[in-house]
Amino acid sequence: MTRLTVALPVYNGEAFLAASIEAVLGQTYTDYELIISNNASTDGTDEICRHYARLDNRIRYVVQPRNLGAAGNHNATVAMARTELFKWASADDLYGRELLEVCIGLLDAHPEAVLAHTWTAAIDAEDRVIQAYPYPLSTSSPSPAMRLRSLLRDHDGLPGAIRADDQYGVVRTAALRRIKPLNSYYHADQTWTASLALQGPFAIHPDWLYFRRHHAGRALQANPTVRSWTANLDPRRADRWRHPAARLYAEYVWNYVDLVRQAPISAEDRRACYRQLADWAGDRLRRRLPGSFAGPVETPAPAPESQAARVDLDIVVAGRR
Repeated sequence: MTRLTVALPVYNGEAFLAASIEAVLGQTYTDYELIISNNASTDGTDEICRHYARLDNRIRYVVQPRNLGAAGNHNATVAMARTELFKWASADDLYGRELLEVCIGLLDAHPEAVLAHTWTAAIDAEDRVIQAYPYPLSTSSPSPAMRLRSLLRDHDGLPGAIRADDQYGVVRTAALRRIKPLNSYYHADQTWTASLALQGPFAIHPDWLYFRRHHAGRALQANPTVRSWTANLDPRRADRWRHPAARLYAEYVWNYVDLVRQAPISAEDRRACYRQLADWAGDRLRRRLPGSFAGPVETPAPAPESQAARVDLDIVVAGRR
């Protein structure tokens, strides 16, 4: 039986979609189903998807009848998955041809891990590697509180386009279905990742095999405000009367508390996680109200020197030669 579902939710992704699909289809690991969920796109996305679906019978192509928002479309693909393992793919990004093989090997070697991924590099619209830093987080720690602390704090001082992209790792489907679906409040992707990290540690391969595209059309760049960001995740969030900004922030904070409450961890670990949340919330408040609390906010250490020159997409990514 097929072990892995790769799910590619897409909305108006014609600019980079073909290259992303080819990078998935060219993987050295071949035992997977690729679900492409077209979120009622209005550009040439449908034609591209149908072209590749005719070429490869591993593709299951679904067209949503209306725009579900990015969160709804992502969650729809989880509901369609029928396999032991699951991975989201992005219509913007590129993938080293060994990405799936390496991640599945990590999960087989580390049964305690709930997610496996590799280091992430950034590429621009012309496929140039513009940033490559080693993975900065302690998500492999056996301590749930340490994993949560690292997700809350260890990326704040890193410059540039990319920090960590664990949302796009290979996940054990059973663990994925024990947590809440991806939501649409502010930074909902961060609480989703934290929920998964409290299910178990992550296993990270120390090489760049995932390439996140940093360009003007990507959600983060195209939606610079809290309102536009959340409306992209769910169009209903555009209603500022039903979803005021204060609610979008409050849901973000509350869901951190709730995910700790629901995590399958010991009472001692739960208390340690709550302490990490309290310390983090206090630091965030001090940053917004300078001088209100004693003590300076510590400046994180600078990120290591970029290793972008070491990454050759023509060698690493399928479909480029």
